[in-house]
Amino acid sequence: QVQLVESGGGLVQTGGSLRLSCAASGSIYSISNMGWYRQAPGKQRELVARITTGGSTNYADSVKGRFTISRDDAKNTVNLQMNSLKHEDTAVYYCNADIRLSIWGTPNNYWGQGTQVTVSS
Repeated sequence: QVQLVESGGGLVQTGGSLRLSCAASGSIYSISNMGWYRQAPGKQRELVARITTGGSTNYADSVKGRFTISRDDAKNTVNLQMNSLKHEDTAVYYCNADIRLSIWGTPNNYWGQGTQVTVSS
């Protein structure tokens, strides 16, 4: 079974930086789209950043210029570099990926367990 495991979350002061990583493991043939989502208390889960197989990226307006998403296909990982963090960035961050289990299959969607990011002054 495929598993996505996030790491790198924690407590950081306003203006600080964190780097989130998500590693996919299991019987994986390939990974297509990968992304980071977040959910703050009382709010719906929202897209933070997304990256396609070809490297095309998309960011929420609130994080443009501050966050950078990247992927390492050799390691089946996706990263999120978060700089100039603000209080509003506080949320549980979830890794998401479309993963193909075999050459003949179609991608299935998977979610990580989430990692807490708390920004304070």
